[in-house]
Amino acid sequence: MLKLIARRLAVLPLVLLAVATVTFALTEISPFDPVEAYVGAESNVSTERKAEIARAWGFDQPLHERFGRWIGNIARGDMGHSIVAGGQPVGPEIVSRASASIALIGGALLLVLVGGLVFGVLAAAFRGTVFDWLVRTSCYFNTAAPSFWVGLLALYVFSIELGWLPAGFTSDPRSVQSASIDFDHLILPMVVLALTGYAWFTLYVRNTLLEVLREDHVQFARAQGIGEVAVLLRYALPNALIPFVTLTGTHLAELVGGAVLIESIFGWPGLGQLALQAALSEDIPMILGITLCASVFVVLGNLLADVLYRVMDPRVREAAA
Repeated sequence: MLKLIARRLAVLPLVLLAVATVTFALTEISPFDPVEAYVGAESNVSTERKAEIARAWGFDQPLHERFGRWIGNIARGDMGHSIVAGGQPVGPEIVSRASASIALIGGALLLVLVGGLVFGVLAAAFRGTVFDWLVRTSCYFNTAAPSFWVGLLALYVFSIELGWLPAGFTSDPRSVQSASIDFDHLILPMVVLALTGYAWFTLYVRNTLLEVLREDHVQFARAQGIGEVAVLLRYALPNALIPFVTLTGTHLAELVGGAVLIESIFGWPGLGQLALQAALSEDIPMILGITLCASVFVVLGNLLADVLYRVMDPRVREAAA
């Protein structure tokens, strides 16, 4: 287990270097001009002044030199300065927004795991019934419905029409402690974000359970007179949960990506909303910084899933040894 963790952590810098290279290359071939974004499209800044700004930022240097300088600055903890943050350093701005995103994505992941597990098990247990049909139909609808449409619909129904939940933000804007996160403000964006991944997990658990229920050891347990509920929970479910853990790690990136739209719809001041603001403002340092931080989060999440996979299945540990 320690060897696995050491190998993954040793590869992490290479993964981040690859992500940084691809992201930097995409920003270079994009049609956006960071100097124009900095001075403003409607400003009367002269061409000479724009050239001075470009030289100060190193845009007059070759591509490989600019990339090497940027990587060197990141290694020292300097991600540059952000246009969106009013010229402030990128790193502290990302740190100040991270807690809101972690609360949103973590809560949504918990709902996905619990909801997908419960409804997947019940759909497998009542296979072929009306309940099974309703679960599968809701999953198909959820897969087809765009997340922004679901978010706007939930906002209209539960906030505007019914008035049950706040429309957005982490807390009441009139509150003195505006940086705090109120649970009632978290519920609606968390549930909508969870719905973006709920269908995959539910259908996966249902289909995996149905496959495990046809295996020999389960049939042997039934032949011994063990009840169907005990067979499902004691013999089938533990085997179905093993690949379920791996699926959690692979779909973590989807939740991180889905948070961009959800945070923008509900005004949630996290990294997703910050990333959208940076993209609209052509804030290249902020875009690069958020991309690297999201990559670290996804890699560590997959590492945690692999560790849990080996803890739950001794056969994997023996094969790895």
